[in-house]
This record gives sequence, C-alpha cells and structure tokens, in this order.
Amino acid sequence: MSETKRTTIYLDSELHRALRLRSAASDVSISEMVNDAVRLALAEDAIDLEASEVREGEPALDFETVVRDLKRRGRL
Repeated sequence: MSETKRTTIYLDSELHRALRLRSAASDVSISEMVNDAVRLALAEDAIDLEASEVREGEPALDFETVVRDLKRRGRL
C-alpha cells in the first residue's frame, strides 16, 4: 500500500452509520471505502478531462443557435 495520510472529514450521521454497517458486513474498512470512492470520483474527472481535450478543436456553438437549429429542423 502507498504512503497514507491522516485527515479529518465530517460525514452526515446517516452516511456514517451506513458506512459503519457496510464496513462490518463486508469486512472492508471505512477508510478503504472512502479511498475507493475518492479514486472513482477522480477517475471519472480524468475521463471528463480527456473527453474535453478530444473535443477542444471542435467549433463552439452557443445555446441559442442550437435551439434555433432544432426548431428549424422540427426537433422541438
């Protein structure tokens, strides 16, 4: 396991209770569950950033133009 850092987070009491129950049922610590959730959120952010970079060269369209075009084509 990589180096760990201690931190303090404040959880809603119902979320904490659910985590405690899940931890007990799954034999996975709350720290492991929180680390996994944070990793997943950061991985999703990385995917979004990659998608943004791929689309960076696409022309920008403003909202009004898109709506007008949808109306003109009978899609709205």
